[in-house]
Amino acid sequence: MPKVTIPFDTYHDFDAMTGYLKALAEAHPKLVKMTSIATSHRGRDVWMMEITNPDTGPAEEKPGFYIDAQIHAEEHATSATALYATWYLLENYGIDEEVTRLLDAQVFYIIPRINPDGAEFALTAPYHPWCGNGRFLPGEDRIEGLIPEDINGDGYIVNMRVPDPKGEWKKDETEPRLMVQREPGEEGGEYYRVYPEGMIRNYDGVNVKIERPFDGNMNRNFPTNWSPQEYNAGEYPLSEPEAMGMARVILDHPNIAGMCAYHTHGGIILRPSMMAMDADMSPRDLALYKDLGAVGTRLTGYPVISVYEEFTPDKSKARHGTLTDWVYEEMGIICFGTELWDLERTAGVDKKGYLNFGPRDADTQTKIFNWVLENVGDHGFREWEAFDHPQLGPVEIGGMVYIWSYRNPPGKLLEEVCHNNTCFNLRHAAAAPRVAVDTLEVEALGGDLFRVRSVISNQGYLPTNLSDVAIENKVAKPVKVMLDLQGGELVMNPQTVDLGNLAGRNERKYNWSPWGQQWSEVSKQVEWLVRATGPEAAVTVTTASEKGGTHRASAPLS
Repeated sequence: MPKVTIPFDTYHDFDAMTGYLKALAEAHPKLVKMTSIATSHRGRDVWMMEITNPDTGPAEEKPGFYIDAQIHAEEHATSATALYATWYLLENYGIDEEVTRLLDAQVFYIIPRINPDGAEFALTAPYHPWCGNGRFLPGEDRIEGLIPEDINGDGYIVNMRVPDPKGEWKKDETEPRLMVQREPGEEGGEYYRVYPEGMIRNYDGVNVKIERPFDGNMNRNFPTNWSPQEYNAGEYPLSEPEAMGMARVILDHPNIAGMCAYHTHGGIILRPSMMAMDADMSPRDLALYKDLGAVGTRLTGYPVISVYEEFTPDKSKARHGTLTDWVYEEMGIICFGTELWDLERTAGVDKKGYLNFGPRDADTQTKIFNWVLENVGDHGFREWEAFDHPQLGPVEIGGMVYIWSYRNPPGKLLEEVCHNNTCFNLRHAAAAPRVAVDTLEVEALGGDLFRVRSVISNQGYLPTNLSDVAIENKVAKPVKVMLDLQGGELVMNPQTVDLGNLAGRNERKYNWSPWGQQWSEVSKQVEWLVRATGPEAAVTVTTASEKGGTHRASAPLS
């Protein structure tokens, strides 16, 4: 029986989430440390869970794996998945072989809810798509034009269909609750404009202006390629306290060797580059991302795609200031951004693209509509209701509840999403570089002189530099080997040796070929000449890698 029981068929508000995290920390005090990394605009803590077995060494001497969730307010499934990962690691230590091995050898840094203010807004009626943090309340981020508002008081902010002969929408012939696109050249029917539900500030009686919100998209608030022209990029890089807290975690824990940033929706695993085509990436880095991503596809069913090539509709407007861009393009950390939950595939739709702002053809909409009615009910679709809008006249309010259909799965499907993606996190974490003193030999030469020979290896999948980007940017730290003497003195060779980078087994995917990728060294040998000066003379060899951890071996001088 678990020490802490958490329902993973529902979504939790800030107090409930905090309560579960504290309960886990109290139930597993040896394995987990719970800290606040930031305070939101409205006074809520951004919690981080550091999880490892301290008996096997300090956290900073182990490879780290980082998980964050709910940087965007409406993405509730992400927070549930990060909470599940925390629970799964703690409750399965000593029971599950993989979990036990990982917590003995590595450390996890999990931030279950980056954006506690925004999440609280988005969990509370009226429900509507909301991205931002606590700098603004929903609606405060618009100066003029259409202000999203629950004007009919049903607890949801959905859509208004407004009769207009110039409109681009019409009711579907067989299912009038669905809106489909008017075809080119089509005339003679009843047509509509579709707008978000709300009132229009400074309405001129002609144009319904809709401003792009500035509600605080914290995934545009990071330093690399930051631009004030980007959607809700913030006042300056890391201007938002929650984003700054994340940055400090990453910068203060240079042992982080892998990362996953959770989002919804789409059921896809996003990989770099954010700004360039695959042909412009390092071939080795690209192959590494594809190979690791293939594990994710096997465990989750999600395809792995390039953000720039397959998730950026207008290549002249690449995303700026994202977390993934910062940690990979600058630091060389292997980071995936997983978009949880795919309503379309779940409803049986044959997907033709990954960045869809909503299906338009009747067949696609019908499949999704029927699935939502059956599995979510009126929490996912609101029946159209006539309303006399004081500015637009007679309209109807209703349609899909985006946040509880496209963005997040119904509770009965949530735990499967959490579990499958946590399994990918664990396998990615297990791919970290892992340096070890493979052998330590002491050979007596006579006259109290000894040759000390040691072989240092990377026993992990990833190289100790993680990526070619890290080498190119000169942020990859070399593997070092240090010799400590007890009752002895060093005669020849430096006490500390710089080994450079050690390759991982990722580049050895097939038998050696002169036409294939040439293998790099995974092991290097070091020698010292020492003299014993006491009866208890001994040597200790320590190898340390920023990303691959620290390992020691000792032997007597005898």
